[in-house]
Amino acid sequence: MPKNTVNILYLYPKEMNIYGDWGNVLTVGRRLQWHGYTPKIMQLHIGKKIPADIDIVIGGGGQDSGQGLVEADLQRHANDLHKLADDKVPMLVVCGLYQLFGRFFKTADDKQLKGIGLFALETHATNKRMIGNVIVDTPFGEVIGYENHSGKTVLDSSQASFGSVKKGAGNNGNDKTEGAVFNNAYGTYMHGSLLPKNPNFADELIKHAVEHSGQEFEPNVIDDLFADKARAIAKRRPR
Repeated sequence: MPKNTVNILYLYPKEMNIYGDWGNVLTVGRRLQWHGYTPKIMQLHIGKKIPADIDIVIGGGGQDSGQGLVEADLQRHANDLHKLADDKVPMLVVCGLYQLFGRFFKTADDKQLKGIGLFALETHATNKRMIGNVIVDTPFGEVIGYENHSGKTVLDSSQASFGSVKKGAGNNGNDKTEGAVFNNAYGTYMHGSLLPKNPNFADELIKHAVEHSGQEFEPNVIDDLFADKARAIAKRRPR
C-alpha cells in the first residue's frame, strides 16, 4: 500500500524553468513513489498564495527578465519561506531563484532586484559567462551538474556553502565555493537537471520532506544504474 502524501511546492514554473530544472521536481516525485510514498505536486504562480502543509520547496533558474517578473511576488512570500526554512523544510533553488534567495541580484544594466535574504549573499552581473560542467565536493559526496550564469555570487563569511568546486567556476570563479545552505535549504548554480544525476542528494532532500510530513523515512532499494552511468559520462565531459 502507498504511504502517505508528501507535498511538493514548485516555484514559478512559467518564469523560472530553464535548462531542465523541472526535472528536479519530476525526480523528487518519482523517487518518492519508488520509496513507497505519494507525491503531490503543487505550483506557485504569480499572485497566488503558498499552499498549506508544504514538505519540500523546489525552484529553478530563469533569465534576468524572469527574475524581474517574480521579484515582487517573491517578496510577498518572504516571511512564509523563511518560516518554512526555519522549520527545516528542505528546499532546492537553482540559479535565478538561488540569487533571489540572497539579499539582491544586481543586473548588467545596474538594476537591483531585491531578494528575500534567506541566504547571506549577494550577486552582481558580470560580462563573463561561467558555463560548463561542474563537480562539487559536498557532504553527500560528489555532486555533478552544469552551470550557465554570468552572475558572481559572494557569500558572507558566516554563510556556509553547498560545497567546494573540483571542476568549474561555482559561485564566482574565485573562491572555490558553490551554492549555499541554511538548515535544509540549498541554493546552487547547478542545472542539468541536478537531481537525476545525484540520487544521494535527492534522497537526502526526500528524507527531510518525508519526516516533515510526519512520517518515518523508510527507503526502498532503488536501482540507480542509469544515474550512475549519467554521472560517469558527465564527469568525463570537458569543461
